[in-house]
Amino acid sequence: MRFQVILNRDGGTLRTRDVERFAAGARRTLEGLGHAVSVTTVAGEGLEKALAVAAAGPAEVVMVGGGDGTVSAAAAQLAHTDKALAVLPAGTMNLFARSLGIPLDLDAAVAALGAGAIEAVDVAAADDRIFVHQFSVGLHAKLIRLREKKSFGSRLGKMRASVAAGLSTFFRPPRLEAELVVDGGAFTVRTAGIGITNNLIGEGYRLPYAARPDGGVLGVYITQARRRRDLARFLFGILLGRWRRNEHVDIHEARQVTLRLLAHHRRFGCAIDGELAPLARETRLVILPGALKVLRPAPAG
Repeated sequence: MRFQVILNRDGGTLRTRDVERFAAGARRTLEGLGHAVSVTTVAGEGLEKALAVAAAGPAEVVMVGGGDGTVSAAAAQLAHTDKALAVLPAGTMNLFARSLGIPLDLDAAVAALGAGAIEAVDVAAADDRIFVHQFSVGLHAKLIRLREKKSFGSRLGKMRASVAAGLSTFFRPPRLEAELVVDGGAFTVRTAGIGITNNLIGEGYRLPYAARPDGGVLGVYITQARRRRDLARFLFGILLGRWRRNEHVDIHEARQVTLRLLAHHRRFGCAIDGELAPLARETRLVILPGALKVLRPAPAG
């Protein structure tokens, strides 16, 4: 197959890696497996253009490395096309890569993907914006906003900033009131946070990624905790991978969700695949089954 490899040297763990050396190694590995390979290394501001060129080019597979935003941007470009996305796990938690069964070591990921096969998986959309993992308002969005105010230059620095932001969010959690329309059924919630995911998070998973990337549903997760001690129990349950067994979270499955904010005097932002974004008073979210072709490693055994 023909591979176009795009490495965002300003994204994820590539910021602290010898990108040119990694690119040369990836080329050797893929060519050794019989593929034709072109490699492009870009700074963050050049990513969208590089993705657009790749989407219009001759390559059958577009392999991307960078943070969560890089993967999300690539999925948006490649959804509903005949191109396949190959995800390199160069982010902090690599949730979409985990869902696809991709090894977390970068060199191992290149080799596994080079020997993999193309499959169709789901993406979701918030209005017209494609996402591969999660749309969130409240707790998660506030944590990201506070974290982004701090400076960090490494994965460890980002984790430290996340811990500090998490503590601040825990002691001053957001409060929002919203109407949710879930597959036509409407109800009102008062909550600290809502997360809407591309497929359901795996029960027992210590990190919040989808058990099936082709399950065909949105997961709707509503925090029920209002007191601080209940919020602590909610968060502790998440750390243990307890979603359905967590009394402080309400879970729904849907193909379409409409979120309407009811507190018109307050402004909220949202997070989409870990990136902050403006939030309209009303947002429509849908699952897009099989809309994205991806390269996945061959099953073990």
